Amino acid sequence: MHFYDSVGPNPRVVRMFMAERGIEIPKTTIDLRGGENRQPAYMAKNPAGQMPCLELDDGSVLAEITAICEYLDEITPGTSLIGATPRERAETRMWVRRIDLNIVEPMTNGFRFAEGLKLFQNRIRCIPQAADDLKLTAQERLAWLDGQIQGREFICGERLTLADILLFCFLDFGTNVGQPLNPELKAVGAHHARMKARPSAAA
Repeated sequence: MHFYDSVGPNPRVVRMFMAERGIEIPKTTIDLRGGENRQPAYMAKNPAGQMPCLELDDGSVLAEITAICEYLDEITPGTSLIGATPRERAETRMWVRRIDLNIVEPMTNGFRFAEGLKLFQNRIRCIPQAADDLKLTAQERLAWLDGQIQGREFICGERLTLADILLFCFLDFGTNVGQPLNPELKAVGAHHARMKARPSAAA
């Protein structure tokens, strides 16, 4: 297998996931800022032109971070970060979807349509007038999440999962692009600190 990596929170999720699972895969770094991910050589692998992607031994390619992480989780030995039972896997996927749709998407689009506009305006349809509302939406859903995870070590209770990694990587990204973590969100803040202290956070 071969991992196509770049700057940004999406590839970081996969790198951190692999670090937690002890998975090592050869990788190539793609110049996202320079637009290499939108050039024919990379587009031939991932027609969506997004980062990252995973090329399998048979030449086929997987994209989308959740799909990549779930695939790697299934094919490698060790403690699953998705779940050991149908119920655990369903719980993980429920929280991954909630975090992805309600926090990650509005947060990242808020960035793309504002601070990241110069980089993205010729790559995707941007809606600058929506940026502030999208950022506010992410903050509102984070406040909801804060109430849900009171007293928990991880999003799914005592289990470290992909949901924790997804949330951490994007909140870390947000702090660097003008969307800092609200200090009033004590549970989310404590979760973030615990995740940041893990060795895998340096991946």
